[in-house]
Amino acid sequence: MSKTKEQEIWELIVSRALEIVKTEPMLKGLMLKAVLNRQDLKDGLAGFISAKLQTSLVSRQEIYQTCMQAFTDSPDIIEAAAYDLEAVAQRDPAVNDILVPFLYLKGPHALESWRVAHWLWLKGRHDFARYFQSIISDIFAVDIHPAAVIGKGIMFDHATGIVIGETCVIADNVSILQDVTLGGTGKESGDRHPKIASGVMIGAGSKVLGNISIGQGAKVGAGSVVLADVKEHTTVAGIPAKVVGVPRDMMPSLGMDQNLDDVKGDICNLGCGKICSKTV
Repeated sequence: MSKTKEQEIWELIVSRALEIVKTEPMLKGLMLKAVLNRQDLKDGLAGFISAKLQTSLVSRQEIYQTCMQAFTDSPDIIEAAAYDLEAVAQRDPAVNDILVPFLYLKGPHALESWRVAHWLWLKGRHDFARYFQSIISDIFAVDIHPAAVIGKGIMFDHATGIVIGETCVIADNVSILQDVTLGGTGKESGDRHPKIASGVMIGAGSKVLGNISIGQGAKVGAGSVVLADVKEHTTVAGIPAKVVGVPRDMMPSLGMDQNLDDVKGDICNLGCGKICSKTV
């Protein structure tokens, strides 16, 4: 029987933790508490999230129990978390193994904590979901409304200052860098936040505002302000953002190329799937 993504990722985490116990005695206690004394990824994540989010108002045990309820009721949360951790390990050149995002990076910590808040929101427990949102913002400096919809294979790189609004929808395999806002224009109600398709990379400090769509495989340059729809496989940059080229990668979120020396042109309309300087 083949292993699930959750099992595969947890085995890698445990293997790395065992190595660290031998090479760094000062972290033996951390490895035991966070990994080696845990049963699986579900137990490990619940333990780590509860350690981070506990306060004098809501105890670690109460947070832990809530996480375990969410993970048991919705196994897709743990599957998404496994893909998120793998995404960071594969896309971030500063990460050399899967244990790093699990233990040391606040992007995954904020995202997986948000997944519990989202579960609470869907269950109608809006007040507790908002409490989670508040504590996540306080601890990680990441503010995600619990009603937002976020897929799997997501990377929050550095994560500080990321804001994601209530009606935002983010597809699978998206990379978002620090200080990005996916917000409203400030004058609308209802469905008022961006929709981000798969393969999109949004550069540091960018602001994407309003109920607009960022197409599949698009790239938003750092510091841009995006106020209109962006077509698929298009690079935009500037204030306000304008088209500056076509990404060299079909999935910019995977390649993580921050440069803007993109190919001028468009995706070949002959169906070859390649980036061409001319189309027919």
